[in-house]
Amino acid sequence: MDLYEHQARQLFQDHGIPVPRAEVTRSPKEAREIARRLGGRAVVKAQVKTGGRGKAGGVRLVADPAAAELTARQMLGTAINGHRVRTLMLAEPVDIAEEFYVSYVLDRAAGGFVAIACAQGGVDIEEVAAHHPEAVARVPVDRAEGVTSAKAGEIASAAGLPPRTADVLVRLWQVLVAEDALLVEVNPLVRTAQGHVLALDGKVTLDDNARFRQTRWGEEDTEELDPLEAEAAARGLHYVKLDGEVGIIGNGAGLVMSTLDVVAGCGARPADFLDIGGGASAEVMADALSVVLADPAVRSVLVNVFGGITACDTVADGILAAVDRVRPTKPLVVRLDGNNAARGRAILDARAHPLVEQVATMDGAARRAAELAHTA
Repeated sequence: MDLYEHQARQLFQDHGIPVPRAEVTRSPKEAREIARRLGGRAVVKAQVKTGGRGKAGGVRLVADPAAAELTARQMLGTAINGHRVRTLMLAEPVDIAEEFYVSYVLDRAAGGFVAIACAQGGVDIEEVAAHHPEAVARVPVDRAEGVTSAKAGEIASAAGLPPRTADVLVRLWQVLVAEDALLVEVNPLVRTAQGHVLALDGKVTLDDNARFRQTRWGEEDTEELDPLEAEAAARGLHYVKLDGEVGIIGNGAGLVMSTLDVVAGCGARPADFLDIGGGASAEVMADALSVVLADPAVRSVLVNVFGGITACDTVADGILAAVDRVRPTKPLVVRLDGNNAARGRAILDARAHPLVEQVATMDGAARRAAELAHTA
């Protein structure tokens, strides 16, 4: 689960990492009042879970409260890299002398955490890493030992950071451990003209497996979802909306991913990723079809199920229940194989719904769904 910048900032502040004064709003009029409380000048920052905000116009310095209100009106409702801007953070401007980059991230290949730090932070850190990798320090961190003052000094020295950043490095590790994070990043960490060290921007990714002990986060990750994704989440479905025309439903993430690839190989674009999982009931199958068919971009639907824990006759019952409930106008291509496949096929054959077509193989079903999408 990725946090918004203002949420990451609050975590930093909770753990004693210095941050500029800031407030969050969804109202242009309130943006004017926040700017006034911050002293007039403010940095207006779009709160979206994507990179490149600055280059996309999502971070702007305004000179006075009136400009803050106007900028808020211009930003709210726009999209940055496909992410709708619904929330803004207004922060106190900072006179920057130097910019640095620091983070801790789980290195799955190495099986542990690593500190990544660079004396050249800011919007072009990716270019620095690509063209001058020697400027980026990577220091393994022992999870049991953690980041002590000595370890923080080692990280700062390796990256060429000022010694006074060591305290932030210690506290940033405390954020990672206390919040069950997989990534904590500050970019930029700055030294101001007055000599203060501040975290100007932050990114935090929490471990979803730790939700049971991180109750404070609730449903923040779903508040900005596409309406169909939000509906699917409310129904307990694993659904991601894509920009194609063939709806995809399968059981098991690997099978669904393979189905997306096969459909793309047939010259069509998948409209979604939807995994009904193992042991899905007829009701789950009906919910899945309801969500997929609610997407106006969908021209055909491919249901690809290999019966294991999920029996194919249960899937067939769910398909027919969904057809009766949703009354679709788009064709459904169904491929059933595995546990109770013959019985499932027989159930669909007996109903003989004019919009439900069965194909024996995954390749054949994907090809047929693509054809139907192109002719719909």
